[in-house]
Amino acid sequence: MSLLPDIKVLDLTRVLAGPWCTQLLADYGATVIKIEKPGMGDDTRQWGPPYAKDADGNLSSEAAYYLSANRGKQSLTLDFATTEGAALLRQLVLQADVFIENYKVGSLQKYGLDYESLKLINPRLIYCSITGFGQTGPYAARPGYDFAIQGIGGLMSITGERADLPGGGPQKAGVAVVDVMTGMYASTAILASLTNRASTGLGRFIDVALLDVQVAMLANVGMNYLVSETVPARWGNAHANIVPYQAFATAEGDLVIAVGNDKQFAHFCRILGVPEWSADTRFASNPSRVQHRDLLVAMIATQLKEWKATELAEALEAAGVPCGPINNLAQVFADPQVQARAMRVDVPHSVAGSVPQVRHPVQFSNDALAPMKAPPLLGQHTDLVLQQMLGLQKDAISDLHERGII
Repeated sequence: MSLLPDIKVLDLTRVLAGPWCTQLLADYGATVIKIEKPGMGDDTRQWGPPYAKDADGNLSSEAAYYLSANRGKQSLTLDFATTEGAALLRQLVLQADVFIENYKVGSLQKYGLDYESLKLINPRLIYCSITGFGQTGPYAARPGYDFAIQGIGGLMSITGERADLPGGGPQKAGVAVVDVMTGMYASTAILASLTNRASTGLGRFIDVALLDVQVAMLANVGMNYLVSETVPARWGNAHANIVPYQAFATAEGDLVIAVGNDKQFAHFCRILGVPEWSADTRFASNPSRVQHRDLLVAMIATQLKEWKATELAEALEAAGVPCGPINNLAQVFADPQVQARAMRVDVPHSVAGSVPQVRHPVQFSNDALAPMKAPPLLGQHTDLVLQQMLGLQKDAISDLHERGII
């Protein structure tokens, strides 16, 4: 039994933050109906290559980007910019628990699809709006994309190599982490609101902004600044507060070494054959190691030239010192731990035969997750949803198709 079997979600989001949120809700068993513009659909349907291959091995129209964030949903094509299309969507709202959108602030009001309009017809509705900058403030009207937010929100200022080293400079993260984290925050806010509604009977409006999430997810680095009022620097693969906690080159390959406490540092020094380092007052405690970072890192780098990454990793793991290789994606999905946890799942697909998916990362007892279904084709469930939820007959649905409303 899934966790949200009776929850219906109307998903008017595109790209990543919103679809990531609703994909999580679909994983938990909610019925997620993805509302898409007829003939076009989610922007990410065209964000390729790469594209999945069909059953004959030819490239399909299913972009990998779209496939990453839309599993388990139903696709309903509906032009709510038309009077009749907006009316159909409001009929669906009567049966919905959650309405989620990522349009510019105020842009849905002209269609009667804003929260103030919809709560009048369904006061139990939980309405979540995801925008770049939120519903208020001087930037509210601006569009917001993950890359720009990483710059505005400070993430790029602390990501990348140190300015005094080769290749130094600000960098964005390799994954659109602000979008993903925004989807995570939005999903938890929706789940909390559903729990609250169970006792109050009332829905609510949820305002989620990418910039707010970006600032919140600065975590310890943000707090470092607030406490010290010192602007954090970029540390590349090193850590501002812990030493040694970075990637090192060995005689064969790079290795991430993450020494988290003084006991681990003592084990680390013993493995390297320099136990006296852990007794040196310059290195005996983490604060002293941070103070003498450049000296210690240079000493470690020299010592590691005599090791192969695989041999050192084996020795450190046996001693309880956290470490690991820097894998590419082929190595990640070939990793025995990743395979043992079945992180790759292949699911049936009506065009491609099957498409790969990355498993929801949380495991529950008692089959709490919904059976995994492939991301839908554009408009794949239009007729079914209108028949089941609104009771429309085939002739009425055909007429809507002919007039381009669905």
